[in-house]
Amino acid sequence: MGFSHIDEQNRPAIVDVSGKEVTLRTATAECLLYLPPEVASAIDGGDIQTKKGPVFQTAIIAGTMAAKKTSDLIPLCHPLPIESCKITIEPADAEHLRIQCSVKVHHKTGVEMEALVGASVTALTIYDMCKALSHEMAIRETRLIEKHGGKRDVTRKEGPRG
Repeated sequence: MGFSHIDEQNRPAIVDVSGKEVTLRTATAECLLYLPPEVASAIDGGDIQTKKGPVFQTAIIAGTMAAKKTSDLIPLCHPLPIESCKITIEPADAEHLRIQCSVKVHHKTGVEMEALVGASVTALTIYDMCKALSHEMAIRETRLIEKHGGKRDVTRKEGPRG
């Protein structure tokens, strides 16, 4: 099995999905974001309020917008008419936030890149909005949790690492 984005002449190429069936494709990805005490202590009522606005709510909008624009960011990704994008931000432990992005579409190709981009941009937005409090924040892990539809399903059995 070779790389799917390389043609017979070893050139980059978008995957030909013209012969595939339209099916429901879903994917969930997550990021773990380390918050130093200065940032973690700023969480009040489930969000952080700044002059730029509510951090988590703004980050969810940014992550959703990014998921919709994945094909503009990642070369050779198909543009997809995303039907659902849900982002959650919750404490993973006393020092980490767990950011999850779940994406759905009925299409010929999967949405794992959209979920990964959505989770990543959500984490980056939180970093951007909170960097005045500390530059010690760190995106510790970004990974696919599950995907369904297409050739194979993927479900991670192990829990998150911090």
